[in-house]
Amino acid sequence: MVETNPNEIVVVKSENSKINTVDFDNLTFGRVFTDHMFVCDFEDGKWQTPKIMPYQPMTIEPSARVFHYGQAVFEGMKAYKDEDGKIFLFRPEQNFHRINKSASRLAIPEFPENYFFNGLETLLKMESDWIKPGLGNSLYIRPFVIATEPAISASPAATYRFMIICSPAKAYYNKPVRVLFAEKFSRSADGGVGFAKAAGNYAAQFYPTGLAQKKGFDQIIWTDASTHKYLEEAGTMNIFFRIGDKLITAPTSDRILDGVTRKSVIQLAEDLGIDCEVRPVSVKEIKEAAADGSLKEIFGAGTAAVISPVSAFEHADDVFEIPQLEASYASLFKKTLTSIQHNLSDDKHGWRHEVK
Repeated sequence: MVETNPNEIVVVKSENSKINTVDFDNLTFGRVFTDHMFVCDFEDGKWQTPKIMPYQPMTIEPSARVFHYGQAVFEGMKAYKDEDGKIFLFRPEQNFHRINKSASRLAIPEFPENYFFNGLETLLKMESDWIKPGLGNSLYIRPFVIATEPAISASPAATYRFMIICSPAKAYYNKPVRVLFAEKFSRSADGGVGFAKAAGNYAAQFYPTGLAQKKGFDQIIWTDASTHKYLEEAGTMNIFFRIGDKLITAPTSDRILDGVTRKSVIQLAEDLGIDCEVRPVSVKEIKEAAADGSLKEIFGAGTAAVISPVSAFEHADDVFEIPQLEASYASLFKKTLTSIQHNLSDDKHGWRHEVK
């Protein structure tokens, strides 16, 4: 059945839902997708009428520029449901602004705000049954845009497709992670696209991360491309270090993603009276702190991962195990964040966005 809602979105509903085939207690992250998806094409110099349709394969020509020149950016968001069945997003305006910032850097036209929020909220209300209540449950949301013009000359595309797909999720990491400090490979460089959620940033990480995984590590913490002396961010997370009672994280730059969870942790630290410094963090400083016992914690912060403690790190063949604290900052931030996201506590900063 085809409908047009008041926000001028064409809606084609799926005739049959696959939700009853899904084991929500045993989800592998990013493998199961909901019944519908949001699609909007950029043609003739403007974004066309948005559509919501059944989740399905799409036809795209082999010459589409995305395959040849990598014009592709994305976002990661989550929707949560409280015990009363209300649906919430967490700071969605940050994701909207960031995907357009990423798009601009890759010469992709920015997406209209009303299309984004009307489309997203309409989609979430249609997929409400896929959003399970309870801490640890969420619906992961993946907005993305790709260049679709069938042409292989090296220039920006004239046509694009903006899409939103959704996947029910539990925790990304279910145990503390072991990380390797980068010594050779780089994630990004000054003047590059490290600050953008460009698809190629992640593709370039897969090979060195695979080498690290063969050594028994889960992730790499990337260092600056020029000297490899300063720690910046992990493959799927921004990184925080606790030395004594002080929290430290690297400043954002051309090379570092301005994470929504990162910003939220910095604000929560201020709320909780925790000293948090945003400054360059050297490999030498962290190794010395680990050696003398003053390094209390390392943890990652990201939408998919939320807060992920680090149990060990290696650099230059030196391995440091990090004892897990019962009253850790990581557990405090995770509890505080998830309570806000699931509507279990006050939200004094107005981060929670109800889908009505």
